[in-house]
Amino acid sequence: MPLTDTQIKQAKPGDKDQWLTDGQGLRLLIKPNGAKYWRLKYRYLGKQKTLAVGVYPSVSLKQARQKVAEAKQLLEEGKDPSQQKRVEKHQARANVERSFAAVAEEWWNHQKGTWTEDHAGRVWTRLRDNTFQRIGQRPIADLHPQDVIAIVRDIEGREAMDVAQRVLQDIRRVCRYAVQVGKLTHNPAIELSDILKGRKTSHRASLPREELPAFLRELDLYQERGRQLTKLAIQLLILTFVRPGELRGARWDEFDLEAAAWRIPGERMKMGTDHIVPLSRQALTVLEHIRAISGQYELLFPSERERARPMSDNTMRRAIFKMGWDGTQEAKSKANPHGFRATASSILNETGFNPDAIERQLSHMERNGVRAAYTHHARYLDERTQMMQWWADYLDEMRGTGKVIPIFAQQR
Repeated sequence: MPLTDTQIKQAKPGDKDQWLTDGQGLRLLIKPNGAKYWRLKYRYLGKQKTLAVGVYPSVSLKQARQKVAEAKQLLEEGKDPSQQKRVEKHQARANVERSFAAVAEEWWNHQKGTWTEDHAGRVWTRLRDNTFQRIGQRPIADLHPQDVIAIVRDIEGREAMDVAQRVLQDIRRVCRYAVQVGKLTHNPAIELSDILKGRKTSHRASLPREELPAFLRELDLYQERGRQLTKLAIQLLILTFVRPGELRGARWDEFDLEAAAWRIPGERMKMGTDHIVPLSRQALTVLEHIRAISGQYELLFPSERERARPMSDNTMRRAIFKMGWDGTQEAKSKANPHGFRATASSILNETGFNPDAIERQLSHMERNGVRAAYTHHARYLDERTQMMQWWADYLDEMRGTGKVIPIFAQQR
C-alpha cells in the first residue's frame, strides 16, 4: 500500500537500515541515526539504477512523488534521470561561477593590483551595492542591455548621477573582461553611453577670495576644537592644493625636504602619472610640525585607530564644517577640502600666471591635442616653484591683514 505522512513521521530507526515502499519504485530509506532518504529504483537500457530523490522532511511525500513523475517522463523520452540530474547540477554550478557577481569579483581581483587600496575598495563597494541585488545571481551570459539600463535608471532616480555614470562604466568593464575570458560573447553595455540622463555641471564648494582671510585666521584657532594633525593637514592642503585623497595618502618617503619637493608616485595620482609639488617655505614649516606628531609612521596623516591606514576622507571635511563653513551661516560660504583647488586656480589665473603651469600644478591631464604636450610631471617646474612660493606668501598676507590683495598682472 502507498505510504502516508503519518507512517513516515511515526517510523522509528532500528539497528540497521530500513526501507518503506510507496510505489512506482519510490522507497524511503531510514538510517539508524534517524535520517530518512527518498530513493527511486528504475531500469534504464536494461540496467537497474537508483536515483536519490531527496531527504525527508525537506522533500515531502507529495514532492517525492512529483519527482518520481518527472523521472518517469524523462525515461519515456529516452533519458536517464540520474544523468539528467548530474547535468543540471553541473549547469547550476556553472551558472554560479558565471553569475554576474562571480565574474565581477574575478574581474576586480584581476584589476585591483593596478589600483590604490582606497580606489579598489570604492569600486567593489559601488558594484556590490548598486548591481548585485538585481543581477548578481544572474548568469552574465543572460544579461541584456535593458537589464543594465534598469540599474542605471534606478540610480538616476536617487539623483546620484555621478554614481550612475560610474556604475555603467563598471558594468561595461566587467562584461568586457567576461568577453575576453570566454564567458560572454557580446558586451551588453558597450553601446549604452548615451542612455545617461543629462545633468547640470556642479562644482564643489570653494571659497571666494574675499572670504579666505577669515577662513585662514579661524583655521589658526582650530587647535582647541580638534586634532592638531587635522588642522595641519588642511593647512598643507591649501598650500599645495593637491587632491584631498593625494594628501591623506602622503608618505614621508615621498618628500625631499632638502630639495623642497614632494614627489607623488603615479599609482597614487588620479591620472596615473608622477606629480611634483614644489614646497614653499611655509609648506616646509608645516611639514616640520607634522613630523613632530607623525614622523614615526610611514604616513603623514595616519588614522587614529589604525596607523597603517590614512585618516578618513571625512576628517578634514568635518573639521571645516565645525568651524562653521557649512553654508548655513549668512556671513560664510560653504567650503570643502577639494574646493581649495578651485580657489587657488581662480586666483592664480586672475593674477596672471601661465595657465599651462597652473594646469600642470593641478595635475590636470587634458587628453586633447592643445595640452597633450604638457603632461610631463616636470614641465614648467621653475615657473611652478615660483608660483607656489607666491601663493604661500599671498596666503600669509591675507591671513595677516584680513584684506584681499589687489590682483596684479604677472609679466610672463
